[in-house]
Amino acid sequence: MLTPEHYKKVFQQAHRAGSPHLTILARNNDLNHPRLGLAVPKKQIKTAVGRNKFKRIVRESFRLKQADLPAKDFVVIARKSASELSNEELFKLLDKLWHRLSRPSRG
Repeated sequence: MLTPEHYKKVFQQAHRAGSPHLTILARNNDLNHPRLGLAVPKKQIKTAVGRNKFKRIVRESFRLKQADLPAKDFVVIARKSASELSNEELFKLLDKLWHRLSRPSRG
């Protein structure tokens, strides 16, 4: 997602799936493919290295699951404890949340 308007639409009317470490918001889009947005505040993950690592892992997880995801806009929001997860734990958590949001009953 590229513009603040895209993010606003998702924040205003979204389905959410979350854990203590992160939240994923999802909203249907008019395109034929899913899109990803990231919100990783400095307040939640202090170091640039930590924020970049989190974003890299989320992007890679999204890339691997993209073919299975419905045409929705997804925004991943980090929480403080996300920086404490290992790469493998974060991948597993994201897989679970992608699956939860891709079910047909979720808007």
